[in-house]
Amino acid sequence: LALCFIISIAIKLDSRGPILFQQDRTGRYGASFTMLKFRSMIASETQDRSRFADRNDERITRVGRFLRRVRLDELPQMWNVLIGDMSLVGPRPEQLGFTSRFDQLIPFYGFRHTLRPGITGWAQVMYGYAASDDQTRAKLEYDFFYIKHISLWLDFVISVKTIRTIIIGSGAG
Repeated sequence: LALCFIISIAIKLDSRGPILFQQDRTGRYGASFTMLKFRSMIASETQDRSRFADRNDERITRVGRFLRRVRLDELPQMWNVLIGDMSLVGPRPEQLGFTSRFDQLIPFYGFRHTLRPGITGWAQVMYGYAASDDQTRAKLEYDFFYIKHISLWLDFVISVKTIRTIIIGSGAG
């Protein structure tokens, strides 16, 4: 809680706008839910149409860049886990606009919604951030692998790889 308080102050001092970023995402069985994150982008730009974020995206604030690098912007998603919208491990929840497009472009894309989305997942630790339709198609194979081989052992491996990624800072977007 103290860490969340410090992050909240840093966000407020760095830029105008709300502390939390809320965005509708696709959850289990395709139902939408509101995912929470610490705001890492300029407030006026965060609610626009579905858009991939670039590594050096000009919309990212100074504090936001740090939060993304160490993955602390994801901390409020623990609330989504507590209320049952998400789990700790599973396919990452996608923006609604992207989900609609990917459902049309990528065969069987909707199958990934048979599970609750996760804060981290096999696709995140093995592939990283997807910033295009083709990358999303490739990343989907990792989601399908996870769905097929879901187990406590695989969740443990994903958790260890996630912690390693946070410590090393690799794959940060």
